[in-house]
Amino acid sequence: MIVRGILEIPSNAKSIIVFAHGIGSSSHSPRNRLVARSLLQRGFAVLLPDLVDESEDADSTPAHDKGSITRIATRLTAIIDWLARNPATRGLRIGLFGGRAGAAAAMIAAALRPSKVLAVISRGGRPDLADDLLSEVKAPTLMIVGSNDRAHIDHNRKAGEKMDGKPMLELIQGASHLFGEPGKLEQVALISCLWFQRNLAMCG
Repeated sequence: MIVRGILEIPSNAKSIIVFAHGIGSSSHSPRNRLVARSLLQRGFAVLLPDLVDESEDADSTPAHDKGSITRIATRLTAIIDWLARNPATRGLRIGLFGGRAGAAAAMIAAALRPSKVLAVISRGGRPDLADDLLSEVKAPTLMIVGSNDRAHIDHNRKAGEKMDGKPMLELIQGASHLFGEPGKLEQVALISCLWFQRNLAMCG
């Protein structure tokens, strides 16, 4: 399939953050776009791709369907390979930001492209759905979860137990699953910027 999306590259960019979403979301996700704006303001390039085909109906496909996650991860991996070839982006260090089931796709892509993916963030995600590939993720990984989202705290902890390089789990106090409370998504954006600044700057 042809993957479409929104690519923005500041003139001084040294790194690019690729966003990954699952069924029921798109490049127009207001949550991802808020985080993307914060990254752009700090000099990161961002790519918000549409990873779900129109035929993959959110009403008929479960959000955590393993087949859908595999297809999304395949498309995300293809994007990573394209970034490494494209003259405008091949010099940029790559980080991944995955939300919900897109977090599992990000983990799979990071496992399959360990030399290209240098940092990963899961935001309210299900990285545990990457299953056995979690042990192959080499990139520094941050898992951001709302403190009131007990189910996803458990999912993320279980995912972390399968990873050789232990991820950091950051709880946003007073936040629920979608970080809809005032100021909580802004906290996610700030923490994400700091994580990528620290971990991508350390890469050669």
